[in-house]
Amino acid sequence: MKVEIRIEPGCGELSVTITAPALTHEVKALAARLEGGGVLIGWRGDTAVPLAAEEILRCYGEEKGVKVQTTRGVFDLRERLYELEARLDRHAFVRISHSEIVNLGQITALDLALTGTIRITLAGETVCYVSRRYVKKIKEALGL
Repeated sequence: MKVEIRIEPGCGELSVTITAPALTHEVKALAARLEGGGVLIGWRGDTAVPLAAEEILRCYGEEKGVKVQTTRGVFDLRERLYELEARLDRHAFVRISHSEIVNLGQITALDLALTGTIRITLAGETVCYVSRRYVKKIKEALGL
């Protein structure tokens, strides 16, 4: 990989351009890291815990707050779901309902037999359902 740094004193803010022959998983991951979407801060009481995007199973709204379920347990988040949706890699995370975002890399099974919806099983046997409004979006994200 070739890295080039160009200093322009008149530039207002830092900008990064990725030039690649094709849009690969490596390019997507690099862009997500540069955008700062790779790490979230989860909270348990007054303790802050950095959470890598790879360990996140899902983010969901509960009791007027937002929670994140990871391979290490459930943590509180201080962001709203719409902020998370904008911050997380849109190729790795997708909204499946008004109150839930899932990590596509953590999906272990899909049940399409239900009429009008999809049942998703995530790693660790967590089950969630795609609302009818988001079925088309999840199918496009998964290439179904």
